[in-house]
Amino acid sequence: MLRHPDQKAASGPPSASAAPALRPYQREAVQRVVAHFRGSDAPAVVVLPTGSGKSLVIAELARLARGRVLVLAHVRELVEQNHAKYQAYGLAADIFSAGLKRKESGRQVVFGSVQSVVRGLERFAAGDFTLLVIDECHRVSPDQDAGYRRVIERLRAANPRLKVLGLTATPYRLGQGFIYHRHHHGMVRGDDDCFFRDCVFEQPLRLMVKQGYLAAPRRIDAAVERYDFSSLVPSSCGLFREEELNRVAAGNRATPGIVAEVVERARDRQGVMLFAASVAHAEEVLGYLPAAEAALVTGKTPSAERERLIAAFKAREIKYLVNVAVLTTGFDAPHVDLIAILRPTESVSLYQQIVGRGLRLAPGKHDCLILDYAGNPWDLYAPEVGSPRPDPDSEPVQVPCPACGHANLFWGKRDGELVIEHFGRRCQGLVEDEPGAASGADKRPGAASGAGRQRQCDFRFRFKVCPDCGAENDIAARRCHGCQALLVDADDRLKEALRLRDALVLRVAGMQLEATINGRGLPRLKVTYHDEEGVTLAEWFALETPAQRAAFAAAFLREHLRAPGVPFRPTTPEEVVAERRRLRHPDFVVGRKMGRHWQVREKLFDYVGRYRRAEAAE
Repeated sequence: MLRHPDQKAASGPPSASAAPALRPYQREAVQRVVAHFRGSDAPAVVVLPTGSGKSLVIAELARLARGRVLVLAHVRELVEQNHAKYQAYGLAADIFSAGLKRKESGRQVVFGSVQSVVRGLERFAAGDFTLLVIDECHRVSPDQDAGYRRVIERLRAANPRLKVLGLTATPYRLGQGFIYHRHHHGMVRGDDDCFFRDCVFEQPLRLMVKQGYLAAPRRIDAAVERYDFSSLVPSSCGLFREEELNRVAAGNRATPGIVAEVVERARDRQGVMLFAASVAHAEEVLGYLPAAEAALVTGKTPSAERERLIAAFKAREIKYLVNVAVLTTGFDAPHVDLIAILRPTESVSLYQQIVGRGLRLAPGKHDCLILDYAGNPWDLYAPEVGSPRPDPDSEPVQVPCPACGHANLFWGKRDGELVIEHFGRRCQGLVEDEPGAASGADKRPGAASGAGRQRQCDFRFRFKVCPDCGAENDIAARRCHGCQALLVDADDRLKEALRLRDALVLRVAGMQLEATINGRGLPRLKVTYHDEEGVTLAEWFALETPAQRAAFAAAFLREHLRAPGVPFRPTTPEEVVAERRRLRHPDFVVGRKMGRHWQVREKLFDYVGRYRRAEAAE
């Protein structure tokens, strides 16, 4: 359990009044954690930007804990930093880290590296640990056999009510998305099976900069040629292969110009970090930098040499530090005020970690220049979207849910102030659960009996309908969430239609809207679908009465809107034609012969399968 933040520690000087002063957001983070764990055992997350003082929050929570505390990190630098902040309270703690040549585990508070603790789990088998704190918790894998999960299960076996708290600046994991399910602002972020259930506190980077706690990142467009990594595809583990990175970056004719521009922009800068794509690329970059002012650190750099070079950089004996994916966490050099990114970043998490190296405050430092020569798609101030930018024209857009009113944040596009497209699937809002209903969160290890009073809103912006029960499902669902029926695969639906003599399948290359008059002189909207060879199918809609307009909204607008959920209530065919920019065409249309005419019977959107879409034609 945790004491209230206003209570003094049970033993040991100094008093809370002599402890290091917490900033307001750090105090609030501690209070939120204490309040959460008083009512729940569900694993929780605190999100604080790089440079915001996570170590001090950890130290204060360890001070307040009534039982024993284990604080884990994945690198020895973080173990040292967290231990030092706790010692600043005048309190003693153990270190369990082979890299630091210490294997102590007897005191109330233990700071350890996850690798060493996993190898020495028998030392942590007693049931007196009440709080486990994980720094850089986005590294906790969903895999039950992974290191962090093994430690968690061992401690839980001894104490089923173990509190697990994670801290991170980047609450997402490559291939998983957000690492927690619910956000304290009342929204859903990650899947329901996320290990961490709740984000209990988050301090936005933009607010940290505005309040003067971090240096402002100033990203500027490079004036020279960039690297083109657009053709690279990550491997099955989600990372780019070094040989492919080498193929683009090593020996690239753009490198001399890029490094020259970095040097020119660094003329009035204090410290420069360059993130290279590969070892060969880094060595080449180093060769173009001023020899007496530059150094290179890679994963193969011997430990003593690495420490010497880093110490020289921190002491400002050298100005430029080139590295290859080794100085993204646990590295603290506040004077860094220029970051040059010469590699693609597979995730927003990695991008934020890289940029975060330059956001700490230092004397004489006003901002941090971010020079990106790899065309990374991430928005530093909008990582909460949680997925890569779909294309260069996309930006974060707010889309209210028609069902619960929650203001969702999705990638999308605007035309002026109007949102004309977004890529959201389901509302992220949390709504009150029905009395007596139980959510999946209630049945999890460590979940409190009161958890699950809220559930995710059921409204889906994009969906596929179950033919058996009519329930709306995610477009990637295999089984219906309503009746558990196996949903028919889109390829199977196309294959079946192609077998029928009275069916026509169009690979849609375009959609034409026309305000026209039918045979009885009544105004109608005619929608014509074209395939690549000029074959067409058409459907007609009336919008004269409220009932007709409601039918049009349900049968057409619900699927065709590029920004579903954004209000659009046309009353005439002319209004629909005038706003054609807000509509999308399906990937395939299936028609059936009805007497002498063809009738549109089925439309497939968001198709992913073995059949070629029209837009993929060469």
